[in-house]
Amino acid sequence: MWLFLAFIGVPLIEITLFIQVGGAIGLGYTLLIVVLTAVLGTWLVRSQGIAALSDLQRSFGELQNPAEPLAHGAMILFSGALLLTPGFFTDAVGFALLVPAVRRAVFNWLKSKITVAQFTMGTTHDPHHPDAPAPKGDVIEGEFAEIDPAKRTTHRPSGWTKH
Repeated sequence: MWLFLAFIGVPLIEITLFIQVGGAIGLGYTLLIVVLTAVLGTWLVRSQGIAALSDLQRSFGELQNPAEPLAHGAMILFSGALLLTPGFFTDAVGFALLVPAVRRAVFNWLKSKITVAQFTMGTTHDPHHPDAPAPKGDVIEGEFAEIDPAKRTTHRPSGWTKH
């Protein structure tokens, strides 16, 4: 139901704003604002997206919960889609999502609505942590050395290849 209302409400808001702004400042300036917000939005999304990707890689490298960097990246991606969509309302929401404090507030609100039952990273058994899950099945430890055997033919050629 919310999605249906968004598909009806957002275009109505955008049309109303285009008529009001276009009537106040003229068609040329209205179109110029739409193009400039798309260009500025693309640049901001690119720079913040690179920073969000760096934060995500850091969280993986430090074995931390990647939920917040993933959520920030998703919100930046969504803001990019909003900023590329012509309109004043979508631009306002898109630019708002590019503000880190707004993204944190949205993340905290979403976090309060969602319950995570379990979060684990990795599957190896660490004997120094007895509460870590033990590996399933038989574990065989051993050493190996690679030997490069001389190439020997074990059967006749099939006739499909040439030697």
